[in-house]
Amino acid sequence: MSLNPTERVNTIRELNENFQLLDWPVEKVAEALQTSPKHLEDVLQLKTAFIEEPWILKNFLEKQLLVEGKKPVAFSKLTGDPSQYWFLNQSRIEAGRLAK
Repeated sequence: MSLNPTERVNTIRELNENFQLLDWPVEKVAEALQTSPKHLEDVLQLKTAFIEEPWILKNFLEKQLLVEGKKPVAFSKLTGDPSQYWFLNQSRIEAGRLAK
């Protein structure tokens, strides 16, 4: 899934808005996703090791926000079921961990 420049800016904004809404320290989210704070910050800017990482972060943020009774900010491009995208590694997404 390739994003044009506008879609990229919007996706970065949406990830960051959800991250801010969750209001957890970077270290806590990084630990939950079994990664480093630096790598988590990279994923928030779409500087990823794997194309599945924005989906992993999106799923985590949405789940935690719902647990806390908060409404996640909607995503404009990271939508639908990622298993419907043939180019995504579904097992990586299901593992729910970011690269280190």
